[in-house]
Amino acid sequence: MNILVCISNVPDTTSKITFSSDHTSPNTNGIQYIINPYDEIALAKAIDLTEGTDGKVVVINVGEAATEATIRKALAIGAHQAVRVDAVPRDAWFVAHQIAMYAKNNPFDIILTGRESIEYNGTQVAAYVGELLGIPSVSIAKRIDIEGDRAIVEREIEGGKEVLSIPLPLVVGAAEGVAEPRIPNMRGIMSARTKPLEVIQPTAVPELSHIVKYESPEPRGSVTLVSADDVEQLVDLLHNNARVI
Repeated sequence: MNILVCISNVPDTTSKITFSSDHTSPNTNGIQYIINPYDEIALAKAIDLTEGTDGKVVVINVGEAATEATIRKALAIGAHQAVRVDAVPRDAWFVAHQIAMYAKNNPFDIILTGRESIEYNGTQVAAYVGELLGIPSVSIAKRIDIEGDRAIVEREIEGGKEVLSIPLPLVVGAAEGVAEPRIPNMRGIMSARTKPLEVIQPTAVPELSHIVKYESPEPRGSVTLVSADDVEQLVDLLHNNARVI
């Protein structure tokens, strides 16, 4: 079984995000970048599915040369080879086209993505890739099992679970619970240096949208603490200050 895992290069979850003076781009100075945490889950699942077999895990990233440290970490975790599409990932539509074009020329049994990237939270790439390839796609999967030539995918829905049986090939956006992220060991780190990392040129994609500007959220307001015994003060604040009753 051959699996393609799509990985994003995202700011560390502890990073303080600021923007350029004209608010048209994030500031990257001093930001530590990591593999998108949901993509790490997808990668761990891909390794689980191919471990002990002759299957292969390939990771693909759309990004410039600065993302190669992140890609090498994916190789250290256990991916067999990597591909970098040499382009700025301007939006999900552009990224999906690059992934789909590579997958058309190099067919895979499964394409795994994280449920979303933690900086934009769009949950779009998996669905776009499936549509562009003309194969099924499922987002926010909580469990993935392979039975013969079909995948059994479990999703959470309102008030319960949804279990789907889907023929291969397919695209799945993995959520937490699919697998435990792996920590690269010394052997993996050393072997990552020699694993193949192919750099390819991007496919031209019409620009359908662009970001006009970024805005930071409003700072949190002050908090008024009320004693649990002082019901009258709580009611007064809710009525006269918050105006919710």
